[in-house]
Amino acid sequence: MSWRIGALAIAALVALPLLGVASSLLVPQAELWRHLAATQLGDIFLNTLVLLLVVGIGTTAIGTGTAWLVTTCRFPGSRTLQWTLLLPLVLPTYIIGYAYADLLAYAGPLQSALRGATGWGRGDYWFPDLGSAGGVALLFTLVLYPYVYLAARSAFLAQSRALIEASRILGHGPWRTFFGVGLSLARPAIAAGVVLALLEALADFGTVQYYGVHTLTTAIYRTWFGMGNREGAAQIAVVLIALAILLVAVERSARGRARYDVASTLVQAAEPARLGPLAGLAALLACFLPVLLGFVVPTLHLVHLAASSDAFVADRRFVADAMNSLALASAAAAIIVVLALFLAYAGRLSRQRSVARLVEFSTLGYAIPGAVIAVGILLPLAGGDRVLDWLCRGLFGVPAVPVLSGTALALLLAYTVRFLAVGLGNVSPGLAAIDPAMDDGARILGAGPRQVLRYIHAPMLRGPALTAALVAFVEVMKELPATLLIRPFNLDTLAIGVYRFASDERLAQAAVGALVIVAVSLAPVIVLSRTIAKTKGPSLRSG
Repeated sequence: MSWRIGALAIAALVALPLLGVASSLLVPQAELWRHLAATQLGDIFLNTLVLLLVVGIGTTAIGTGTAWLVTTCRFPGSRTLQWTLLLPLVLPTYIIGYAYADLLAYAGPLQSALRGATGWGRGDYWFPDLGSAGGVALLFTLVLYPYVYLAARSAFLAQSRALIEASRILGHGPWRTFFGVGLSLARPAIAAGVVLALLEALADFGTVQYYGVHTLTTAIYRTWFGMGNREGAAQIAVVLIALAILLVAVERSARGRARYDVASTLVQAAEPARLGPLAGLAALLACFLPVLLGFVVPTLHLVHLAASSDAFVADRRFVADAMNSLALASAAAAIIVVLALFLAYAGRLSRQRSVARLVEFSTLGYAIPGAVIAVGILLPLAGGDRVLDWLCRGLFGVPAVPVLSGTALALLLAYTVRFLAVGLGNVSPGLAAIDPAMDDGARILGAGPRQVLRYIHAPMLRGPALTAALVAFVEVMKELPATLLIRPFNLDTLAIGVYRFASDERLAQAAVGALVIVAVSLAPVIVLSRTIAKTKGPSLRSG
């Protein structure tokens, strides 16, 4: 019973931002919506549509195509590309946006070199401009396609090689085999990866703000800080939640009740097809180009900018930001792993559907943009602070210091709600792999649920728990919208520092913090690549 109550309490924690946002609907904001309709509402929805279309098509094509090539074909560099294709995942969207903004600027290295080589001046040539919804969407695609690559590669690895070989024996070429067999079986996993990429694109703030592209997240920030209207910002957040729910619903509807089972007798290790010289070169270029544009080029440019900066020595705020980031990310990762382990074990102990639904509901935070979570958490916490202030004034005659909103506690709460799904996604499969007979044997010997968890499951879950902690740590390090909206005034992080320097057009200083975030993010990517490489199995279940 206590485990179910605990699961209910955690689910209520996730529901807090939703309730906070929903409460804003009780406050009339007709004037705000008239102002938005007259100024930028049309641009917001048009930009959002462009972002979703370009990112959806781009990540699907790049992620699925590269995953198929490195999984089912062998060509020069294919084994190395299996893990290097994940590298753009370490670059937050706002960091690649800042890097390319300086790289492609009129005074940047590319255009300067072009003018120096040709003698051209301003207006004599065309150069790509990323300052639009389409340009920003292309940048998003370069760093978000690994979500689809991860899902597609895992699905392709789990498929029966015998089915692929049967398609070849029947005379189907590589393209027909891909579309007729591989893509059909992997469709549910690919759809889930695309939705994750789209949710990340919707949640972005730093990139769209820097390039001047109006979106719902920028409208939330401007309404809150520019107009001082929290309730209005929350109502805009309702629209963002509706879009996120719509994306998830479309993915679930497209997936339907898809189940793809392959008999274990059909699973045979078949050698991937070896491509000829021309086809191999084409595959190499197709797989290396996303890595080049999505990781190598922006990272090298960040290194160049950081080398020309004295931020390491001259800017003491960088050290303070780094310490704050490490402290917050470490605390949030520990909280997330503990709560994920509690929820997963509660679901294991109880066979009731209500507990399973509570565990599923607790993962909803990952589908909610950070800006929405910030708005939804601060509204009820601010109300709690007002109640405490009223009590202190009435009982003691002195005002109360805010202890809920505008504190590190609120920031940790936002991180926990946002990334609890990351912890569950790693801990739950590890717990499910433990034979239930071990639990039964321990209980026969007199051990209670707590003893079973502490002495049996916890030691066996060190690997999944470490993976969950690493990924949660990196996600918190990169998180910008929630941190920007909810942080205390005297607390900045590396993400805030990068955003602050970039907003002041001090990209050289911003590059230092950006490189630290990238370096820290490499560890979980290496873990992920090793995990995927070990993925073997007779069946693929997507449901």
